[in-house]
Amino acid sequence: MQPLLTVTIATFDGRELLPVVLDSLRAQTIAERVEVVVIDDGSSDGTAEWLREQRPEVELIAHEGNLGVTRSLNEGLQLARGEFIALLNNDVELAPDCLERLLADLRAHPRAAVSTPKLLDFGDRTRLDGAGDTYSRWGMATRRGHGDPDRGQYDAAEQVMGACAAVAVYRREAIEQVGGMDEGFFAYLEDVDWSLRARLAGWECRYEPAAVAFHMGSATLGSGPSAFNLFHVWRNGIWVIAKDLPGGTILRLAPFLLAGQGWHLWNAIRHRQLRTWARAWRSALAGLPRALSARRRIQSSRTIAPRELERWFSRR
Repeated sequence: MQPLLTVTIATFDGRELLPVVLDSLRAQTIAERVEVVVIDDGSSDGTAEWLREQRPEVELIAHEGNLGVTRSLNEGLQLARGEFIALLNNDVELAPDCLERLLADLRAHPRAAVSTPKLLDFGDRTRLDGAGDTYSRWGMATRRGHGDPDRGQYDAAEQVMGACAAVAVYRREAIEQVGGMDEGFFAYLEDVDWSLRARLAGWECRYEPAAVAFHMGSATLGSGPSAFNLFHVWRNGIWVIAKDLPGGTILRLAPFLLAGQGWHLWNAIRHRQLRTWARAWRSALAGLPRALSARRRIQSSRTIAPRELERWFSRR
């Protein structure tokens, strides 16, 4: 029987994390209609061997080297057989009805490309990890409510700017139209880029708080201002602007976008990461021809006006 939903998990040196997410998938109310694909991105901790021995029902794709999160996610998207496709981080746990509720949300809203759940902090489940992604006029992305106590302030199902791919269910039709994740990003902001592209193509992105998941947060790549994550956030953020923001939007928001880049420079100074900042800009400029080529495709097929996109941008 063809699966209703394909779940793709990209992992790197995450063997100790996988039992939590895989056990929560086994416990899903629609588990019998779900296939699970794990892409092991060159782990050195025995992840592939453990999966073959302990979870033979999981389809395993094992890379010999670390090819990046976005490459792994795209492999999962290409292999998926389900009508819907879920992308999961390896550091999440799903409530038993999480996937069923996300699927119901997509079925109730046929123009929705993706639906994302309420993410709670894995270690402190009274605190939000995120309630959908935001993108600000300063060219910065974050998760709504990240780190705030969960007081019910995000308990309404609604459209959001975008979906955090820590846990998100995508409609196959939307992926076929919008395309996969940008493999040039390697890691970070690939989900923001995808959501913006989907919106430009006329799709909606939704948040369903009745679906709940628990996120450890950067358990694989690390949290805080490391050189690795700062480099990718700074560089990829420039590419998001270059690819996804319509010309009119860039002109209208130019002072804010420049101020956002100034804020990144201040953070580079504050965290003694000026070399990382300079390296991010060198890499961003070197990749600009590729980003501008993608921009031509994205903007030529845009179906909404620039101001329609801008109304989803946060002023914070």
